[in-house]
Amino acid sequence: MNKPLSLKTRIFLDSGDPQETKEAISLLGFLDGQTTNPSLVAKNPELRKKIDSGEKLSAEDVHDFYRGVIKEISSQIPQGSVSVEVYADATTSKEEIVKQAREMDTWVHNAHIKLPITPSGLEAAHILSQEEKKLNMTLCFSQQQAAAVYAATESSMKGDIFISPFIGRFDDRGENGMSFIENIVKMFSTSNGHVEVLAASVRTYEHFAYCLALGVDIITAPLKVLKQWKEHNLEIPGKDFQYEKGELKHIPYEEISLSKKWDQYNIQHDLTDAGLEKFAKDWKSLIKE
Repeated sequence: MNKPLSLKTRIFLDSGDPQETKEAISLLGFLDGQTTNPSLVAKNPELRKKIDSGEKLSAEDVHDFYRGVIKEISSQIPQGSVSVEVYADATTSKEEIVKQAREMDTWVHNAHIKLPITPSGLEAAHILSQEEKKLNMTLCFSQQQAAAVYAATESSMKGDIFISPFIGRFDDRGENGMSFIENIVKMFSTSNGHVEVLAASVRTYEHFAYCLALGVDIITAPLKVLKQWKEHNLEIPGKDFQYEKGELKHIPYEEISLSKKWDQYNIQHDLTDAGLEKFAKDWKSLIKE
């Protein structure tokens, strides 16, 4: 099956396993990119086999394994984008983030380097965007964060900067993550377009279908959701699509100016803090000192 001609949203696979890349391409007939993160790499079957066999891995071993995974994924989607995440927690400095990002950017020709939306992450993004690096600003949970990313990367061209608002983690605590996607799309609808919305933490087919209906720039989804899309014959729901939010609480829209300096926005969010902590924990779990 070929890519639907009317499909404007780019479709990414959310996975740290190159075998799933191959399966997704075979399933859909195309794939526009792939996103990875420490938690997904920690689930990689080849890496789990090494760890479960008792092999002790150093930080350098894990770093080298990750680079190999990224190279293998990139070779399968050479015209697409591959998101590669730096290691960062709440205390990681901008200098360390910039150093990692520059090194990871050399791994493959089509990398978007994932940085957290923290003060250090935004400072690093400001520096790297001026070097014309391609970035994916991740763990986005507020419009204030999205506006800060927009301002910090204002020198970038369209296609160079992604922002990844997360859906499922709002749902987990009783809030409608899809209303957050609505808010981000609305806020950027009158912008210059240099930041593209990459809907992430897609847990269900309903999440995926509504993102298509909203016309987000990019969706990244696990293989199980892409399989469900195939079962629905790669349908593209229209604007009349009804998303059933059930008992989930609506997240109200905020009127926010995109013209302020990036450090004038309030970017703190407890879900970003929790996400950083989880990624750091998953990464450290792979390393045996």
